[in-house]
Amino acid sequence: MGEISIRSLIEQVQQGQIRVPAFQRGFVWDHDRIAFLMDSIYKGYPFGSAILWQTKEQLTSERRLGPFSLPEPTADFPISYVLDGQQRLTSIFGTFQTELEPEDDEMWPRIYFDLKAEQDLQESQFLALENEDVDPARHFPVNTFFDTTAYRKATKGFTDEQAEAIDSVQAVFKEAKIPTQDIVTDNRGKVAIVFERVNRLGVELDVLQLLSAWTWSDEFDLQTRFAELAAILAPFGFGEVGDDSNLLLRCCAAVVAKDAAPNTLMNMSGTEVRDRFDEIENGIQGAIDFVRTHLKVEKLGNLPYPAVLVPLTVFFAHKDGQSIRLSDEQRRVLLRWLWRSFFSRRFSAGVLRNLKRDIEEIVKLKDGKPSALADVTVNLEADFFLEKKFSVAAVDSKTFVLLLVNAQPLSFVSGSLVSLATVLSAYNRSEFHHLMPQAFLGKIGVDTASASVLANFAMISAADNKILGGVAPSIYRAKMPAGKITEILEHAVCPEKELFDDDFQAFLQARAALLTAQANGLMT
Repeated sequence: MGEISIRSLIEQVQQGQIRVPAFQRGFVWDHDRIAFLMDSIYKGYPFGSAILWQTKEQLTSERRLGPFSLPEPTADFPISYVLDGQQRLTSIFGTFQTELEPEDDEMWPRIYFDLKAEQDLQESQFLALENEDVDPARHFPVNTFFDTTAYRKATKGFTDEQAEAIDSVQAVFKEAKIPTQDIVTDNRGKVAIVFERVNRLGVELDVLQLLSAWTWSDEFDLQTRFAELAAILAPFGFGEVGDDSNLLLRCCAAVVAKDAAPNTLMNMSGTEVRDRFDEIENGIQGAIDFVRTHLKVEKLGNLPYPAVLVPLTVFFAHKDGQSIRLSDEQRRVLLRWLWRSFFSRRFSAGVLRNLKRDIEEIVKLKDGKPSALADVTVNLEADFFLEKKFSVAAVDSKTFVLLLVNAQPLSFVSGSLVSLATVLSAYNRSEFHHLMPQAFLGKIGVDTASASVLANFAMISAADNKILGGVAPSIYRAKMPAGKITEILEHAVCPEKELFDDDFQAFLQARAALLTAQANGLMT
C-alpha cells in the first residue's frame, strides 16, 4: 500500500502524470456526493484506496478526468493510470485545483465548509452550493485550501476564533493522504485482468462503483445481460439504463433480497440472480413503462431521481407468463409517492435508508396490503418556485419540468399541443424560456438571477421564443393565436392578467401560487 497527498495529486494531474484509460467509465458522481466525500476525509473516515497502474508507455486512447481535459505528460515518467478510484480522485482534484477549467460548459460544483453547522458524526458539514445560496459569514470555499493567495483573501476579516476554526479544517486536508495500491508493469494483459477483477469482485464497496462479486456460469454473464437489456430499452429512450451498473445491480438486489444496500449486493447468490433475471428484466421494463406513461418521461435523464426505478422494479417484477394488474388505487399511490419524493428531495440524502423503506412498503402495495408508501412528508410552498433557479440538470428543475409536462403544454405561437416526446428526448435549455423575457426585464432593472427563477419559465421552444421576441408580454400577446390565449396559459399554469400587466413581481407571486396549487394537487 502506498499513499499520495492531496497537494501531490493536484500537481501530478496538472503535470499530466495521473491519467484515465479509455476503458474506464466516465465521472458519474453528483454534487452532494462530492461534498459527502469531503466530509469523510475531514472526519477521518475510510474512503477507499485508489488502484494506479504505473507504466512508461502512454496509451493512445484516454478519457478526461471528469470534465477536465488533461495536459500532456511531462518528461518525468512513469505515468499513473487510474484503474479504480476514479470518482474519488476526480472529486478531490476538482474540488481543490484552481488551474484547469471544466470542458463543454460543464460547471464543477463549489464545495463549502459550513462554519455554523453543529459537529455531527453522521451529518455532513460540507455543502455543494450555488452562488446565490452562499452566505459568506457561514460558508467557506474549500477550493482555497491549497491556494495561499485565495485562502488569505477568503479569511480576510475573520475573527481570531473563526480563523482558528477554518485553519484547523484546512490543516486536515493539507495533511490528508489518499491510500493507493500501485501496479508497476508494462504488461497490458496483467492490467486488463486486474481491471476486470476490480469490477467483478467489488474491491471498492462504494455504492456508485460497486460491481458484481458473484461467479457467473459460462451460460450467464451479468454484463452481457445488462447490455442486452439496454438494447431492448434503447428504442424507448432508456438505453442508458443499461450503462448504469449501479442502478441495475440495485434493481437486482431489490427484487431478489428486497434490499438495495451494498452488503446485500455482495451476499446475493449468483444462482438465484440467474434464475430470477427474467423476472428482474420484466420489473425494470414495467417500471420504465410506468414513468413513461404516467409522468411522460422519455429518457433516464428526465427523472429527478433515477433511484425511484428500484422500488418500481420490485412492484412490476413478475415471472414470464404472468403479469401485474395495476388497480386505480395502486396507480394513485405510486404517483403520489413519486411526486412527493421529487418535491421533498428525499433521495438527495439517505438514499439507501429511503430505498429500503420504500421497497418494504411497495411490496405491501403489490400484495394488496395496507401500505404507507405515499406517506412522504413534504411541505411545498410558493418559495420553491420563487427562489429556485432554472437549470435543466438540477433536480428541482427536472421536477418543475415534469409538472409543466403534466399540464399538457400548448405552443405559444400555434396553440397546438407541444410534442413532449421530442422535447423530453432532446431535453435541453432551448425548449424552455422566460415568460417575461430577460431583454424586457433588463430594461426595467431586473437582474439575470432574479429573472431566472422557476416561476418565470415555461415550455416554449426556441422557434416560438424567437417569434415572440424579447419584448414585454403585453406586446408579444399580439403574436399569440387569438381565441386560444387563455387556453394556452392555462396549460402553462400561468396567470393571464398578471402576465400581460407587465408587472414582474405581481406576476411571479401569481404564477408561483398557481404552480404550488398544481403541485400539491399531484401530491394529494
